[in-house]
Amino acid sequence: MTSDARALRDAFGAFLTGVTVVTAVDDTGSPIGFTANSFTSVSLDPPLLLVCLAKTSRNYAALTGAKGFGVNILSEGQKDVSNAFARPVEDRFAAVQWQRGPFGSPVFAGVAAWFDCAMHAVVDAGDHVILLGRVEAFDNSGKTGLGYARGGYFTPALAEKSLLASAECLFLGTVAVRNGEILLVEDGKGGWTLPFVEKAEGDGMEVLERHVAETAGLTLTTGLLYSVYEDTQTGRQHVVYRAELGQGAVRNGRFFPIQAPPVAEIADSAVRDIVKRYGAESTLGNFGVYFGNQEKGRVHAVAAKG
Repeated sequence: MTSDARALRDAFGAFLTGVTVVTAVDDTGSPIGFTANSFTSVSLDPPLLLVCLAKTSRNYAALTGAKGFGVNILSEGQKDVSNAFARPVEDRFAAVQWQRGPFGSPVFAGVAAWFDCAMHAVVDAGDHVILLGRVEAFDNSGKTGLGYARGGYFTPALAEKSLLASAECLFLGTVAVRNGEILLVEDGKGGWTLPFVEKAEGDGMEVLERHVAETAGLTLTTGLLYSVYEDTQTGRQHVVYRAELGQGAVRNGRFFPIQAPPVAEIADSAVRDIVKRYGAESTLGNFGVYFGNQEKGRVHAVAAKG
């Protein structure tokens, strides 16, 4: 090789991923499975996904010869399941509750989501093969997925708690919606932005709800985490949540259709991207969590039932 394999592997490990367990049934009818983070969606029409499998894997013959396979996206409380299927444990399936999916592959209880797939294609790819699966059945629990980067696990919840506790200059914001519309407030420069409030030491989530109540005159029911980013120009950290607004007339601010916000009048690029992403994701009912800065980062998929 022209590059150091270990160094290359470490560089690949900088990419934050989810954690899955890929499953199938061997020619004796016994369940097999292994932990994998080389998973991605491919197509909605037809519904395709892929995983990568090393040619040296003891599951290689069984997986490449199977009629299909399952992908179980582990939830943030399933590190033990990930570890069990990553090691040469004699009975890996004793570590998890499972059943046969509609197409026959083992699917797990308590996961963020699972997919039961027919084998669509096996593509040679160097020292791996790419398994392309056509989704025959799936389930979406709404739980947050388990993350992995640089050899360690992480969860959005832990990242959120750490940031809330340690950031010196932290602003809480909200994508607040009601009846298909999003609330935007004046940014003081003739444009629009999301509602934000600076969090003082000792403040909790109630400071955001109180801020919206005092400024907009509406009750705010805070939901799930939606975006965590640093503005590198100001050094300010931002944590943005999805939320629902109560009924009543808005005192300050204005409602805009979620699918037609005034993006040209939103000067802050990070806020503009949040508003645009929310509009796109709301059409499918599947929302992610962004981690990064105002210019670049990554959206981590979070399964959520509409």
